[in-house]
This record gives sequence, C-alpha cells and structure tokens, in this order.
Amino acid sequence: MKAIVWTKYGPPGVLELREVEKPTPKEDEVLIRIYATTVTAGDCEMRSLKFPFYFSLVMRLWRGFLKPRGTAILGTELAGEIEAVGQDVRRFQPGDRVFGSAGLGLGTNAEYICLPEEPGEMEGGVAIMPANMTYAEAATVPFGGRDALHFLRKGYVQSGQKILINGAGGSIGVFAVQLAKYLGAEVTAVDSTAKLDMLLWATFFDRNRANPGQIE
Repeated sequence: MKAIVWTKYGPPGVLELREVEKPTPKEDEVLIRIYATTVTAGDCEMRSLKFPFYFSLVMRLWRGFLKPRGTAILGTELAGEIEAVGQDVRRFQPGDRVFGSAGLGLGTNAEYICLPEEPGEMEGGVAIMPANMTYAEAATVPFGGRDALHFLRKGYVQSGQKILINGAGGSIGVFAVQLAKYLGAEVTAVDSTAKLDMLLWATFFDRNRANPGQIE
C-alpha cells in the first residue's frame, strides 16, 4: 500500500510517499481502507518537534531520539470502509462505512490501517459514519468533535445556560460552539480577530436544522 512515511524530524520535506506492507487485522481488529484523512496542527508539531525543550525530549524518547523509529506514519483521523475483520469482531462487518481516530498509535496517512474494535483509553476508536456525511466531512470530526462533546458532557451543559468558550476558533472550539448551541446554551466565543469570520459562521449554527439524537 502507499503511505506518507515520516523519515526524520523537520519541515514537510521530511515526508516521503512510499510503498509499505499492507497490515493484516488481528482477531480483535478491523482493517479499514482509508478514503479521507487529515493533517492537524498536532501532526505538524510532532513532525517538526516544535515543542518546548522538555516536551520535545519526552517526544524523542517516545518516537525516537534522532529520528522516528521504524516505519513511522503520521495522522490520527480517518474515514473509510471496513475491508476485513478479525474473527472476534462483532460490531462491524466488511462494507461498513466508518470514521474514527488512531489515537497515539498514529498511522492514518496511508491507504489502510488496522484498529481494534474496542480500543483502550488512549487508542482512539472507530464508529459507523452518519449516512448524510461524506468521507471528507467525517474525517475532520474525530479529534475536535469527540473532545468537544466529551467536555460539554463533563460540564453538564443545559438549555438556557450561558457558556464562554475560550479558544473557540481551534479544532475543539469550533465544534464546542456548535454543540453548545445545539444543546440550547447561549454561547460567547473568544479567539483572535483573524478567526472572526469563522466564529461568526459557527455561532450562526441553526439548532432546528440539526439532526437530533446524533449527539445526546
């Protein structure tokens, strides 16, 4: 299969398109043919190691001190179709349209990936795609949308409440604005002036046109 391989730390030029071995699912895994993926700010920071010194040191100890160890493939988000399942998988079958995250395992900037049916806490996860979404749309949801929903649920946001979302123009914040409005909250969104147009678009989210039941 084709994959974008991370050869060393640095600018985008350190990435190379290569042929690598197609993975085979274990008993509890699904093999996904990836039709859409993303490149997030986190991917770029990891690729270049543009972190504070101590965090950069931790990253090197984790991924490789002088260069990424093994066949390193970046990317955390994906949308695609299940091609095969392990013998212990029960919730998915070949042909299912899915989206999800590879978590800290990375590896979505490729044609295929294997992910567990029931991931651990730091391993991302896979779910059936909503029928009204394209692969390109679904691939952008797992990181920002999942985390925004998680924290709104932690805050028990209710209809009629007022909520301030700081950093509302980020990947989590944009989803948080729309989800909070869907839940009926009065939202104040804060970020830099450069993101004003995007935040105006997000705050005009129409709750009545949303699909109830998708996020509750």
